[in-house]
Amino acid sequence: MTASARDAERDAILAALAPVVHGIAATFGPVCEVVLHDYRKPEASVVAVAGSVTGRTVGGAMSEIGMRVLARGDDAADELNYVTRTGAGTRVKSSTMVLRDSAGAVFGALCVNLDVTAVDRAQALLGALAGAAGGGTAEPPVTTFGDDIDSVVDAIVDDRLRRQDQTWAGLDRTRRLALFRSLDEQGVFAVRRAVEQVAARLGISRASAYSYLAQSRTTAPAEGDRS
Repeated sequence: MTASARDAERDAILAALAPVVHGIAATFGPVCEVVLHDYRKPEASVVAVAGSVTGRTVGGAMSEIGMRVLARGDDAADELNYVTRTGAGTRVKSSTMVLRDSAGAVFGALCVNLDVTAVDRAQALLGALAGAAGGGTAEPPVTTFGDDIDSVVDAIVDDRLRRQDQTWAGLDRTRRLALFRSLDEQGVFAVRRAVEQVAARLGISRASAYSYLAQSRTTAPAEGDRS
C-alpha cells in the first residue's frame, strides 16, 4: 500500500469514529469525555472530542499517556480502566484503545475519560457511615492534560527530575543519561522541537541535549536505571 493510500485509509477510520465519540459521551453524560487522537500529529493530535473532563479541544495535544503509547509504536496495547488525576485534582478513570490500520500499524487512539471524583467521595462517606476504617490507599499519579504540547513536555521533564530528587546540576553523567533515556522511552522526543524544549527546561544548550540523547540511545542502562 502506498503512503497516500495508507493515509486515506487512516483518515477514513478516524472519520467513521467521529460519531462514535459523541455517542459514547452522550450515553454516559456530563461525567464522560471521549477523545479521538491522530498520532500522525503529536502536537495537535485531538481530531474529535465530546464532553469536558480534562478540558481538551480539537487541535489540542496528546497527553503523556498518549506519548507513552506513541513510543511503543506497533507494540502498543490498549490500556484499560486505569486511574489518574488532573492537575486540578479531578480523579479520572480512563481507557485508551489504540487504532490500527489494515497493516496493523498504530496511528491513533480512542480515549474515554470518566470523572469519578464524586463517586470516590460518596464511597468514602458511605464507608465512614458504616464505620469502616480509612484504607489509606495511594493516590493515583497526576497526569498533565492540555491542548499545549509544551506544557505536557515540561510536566514530564519536571516529574522525571523529581523522581531523581535532584536538580540537573546535581546529577552525575549516569543519571543524566538515565533521565534522557526515560524521556525517550516516554515518547517525548517524538514531538517536534522537543529536544530544544527539554534543553531549555534543563538550562542546557541544544547541542548538549542532542549529545545526551544520542549517548542515552547507545549506552546500555545501568541496573536500577529506569524510573
